[in-house]
Amino acid sequence: MCVNMNRTQLKRSHILRMALSGSEGTNQDGRGEEEAFLLRAVRIAAVVALYWFVSITMVFLNNYLLDNRDLDAPLFVTFYQCAVTVGLCWLMQLVSKFCPRAVDFPSVKFDLKTSREVLPLSIVFISMITFNNMCLKHVGVAFYTVGRSLSTVFNVLLSYVLLKQTTSLRALVCCGIILGGFWLGVDQEGLAGSLSWSGVFFGVLASACVSLNAIYTKKVMPAVEGSIWKLSFYNNINACVLFLPLIFVFGEASKVANFSHLTDLGFWGMMTLGGVFGFAIGYVTGLQIKFTSPLTHNVSGTAKACAQTVIAVVYNSSSKSLLWWTSNLMVLGGSSAYTWVKGREMQKTTHRDAQDSAKEKLLPEEKGNPGV
Repeated sequence: MCVNMNRTQLKRSHILRMALSGSEGTNQDGRGEEEAFLLRAVRIAAVVALYWFVSITMVFLNNYLLDNRDLDAPLFVTFYQCAVTVGLCWLMQLVSKFCPRAVDFPSVKFDLKTSREVLPLSIVFISMITFNNMCLKHVGVAFYTVGRSLSTVFNVLLSYVLLKQTTSLRALVCCGIILGGFWLGVDQEGLAGSLSWSGVFFGVLASACVSLNAIYTKKVMPAVEGSIWKLSFYNNINACVLFLPLIFVFGEASKVANFSHLTDLGFWGMMTLGGVFGFAIGYVTGLQIKFTSPLTHNVSGTAKACAQTVIAVVYNSSSKSLLWWTSNLMVLGGSSAYTWVKGREMQKTTHRDAQDSAKEKLLPEEKGNPGV
């Protein structure tokens, strides 16, 4: 009782002191909180803007490289970007050793055993990026969002088939909206005479591989000690090795050898820049999740895809029908709704697990007593 009275007196004396001093303490605390909030808001805005810039630039840059009529070699372009990523991993490791305060990057040393453990994921990985680039090559940037929109649907399907995980009715409704938007978009592209069935086919395969990549990533994470950068290092080394025979099998080696701009520094500069942006997207994605949340990252990605589509349509001076735009809105709206629904479900599951954990800590005779 005495302790409570002393605390009350201290609070009153503090309030009295603030009143006599013209409430300067309140203003200072308020200013400090306001400055901290503004700083945090500016930092988050900068990170989101950086993610948008890197992601959108990478898509347009890849489209430019893959749309080169003089060099029809998408596998070689992808192989070179993977090689650039491996080189940047080595470079970041060296910079981290000499400037540990400026750059935080894990030590990456090649280990054959770890490489073999990551190999199943690497096969899915090269399939994903190859089909992704082939889709972008055939459909362009404007239809790319719709063409690659079935990742969420495949995620639900493969989670049920491989992991036996069921999905709620609300989430299934969101998937239905995405499917409807996809088919409407394909229909409108066909009516406009710009539909590429090859691009749609590669887009569907890329979407399936994105979902498989997420599943296999969880499985192989322990092999790289949970480090996403080590995983990227081994993934891209394996990809470089796997791409080499594919380049020869599909006849791209002769196309590269006969390419007229093979000694052009501008060409290799653009190729290297594409690899740099491919490496950077992993960093800025992690950065956005760190400063916001996985849910906010997904919402930001959806908004970025919308902006990317608009930029592509304006840049190409294209004229799109109302139903074409409706298909994009259905895809983006369904994806956003799915993210929101899964986020709410995860929150409920976490809250329920916390309650169950709290009950387990109670003594047996206390569990049945709601008053405890």
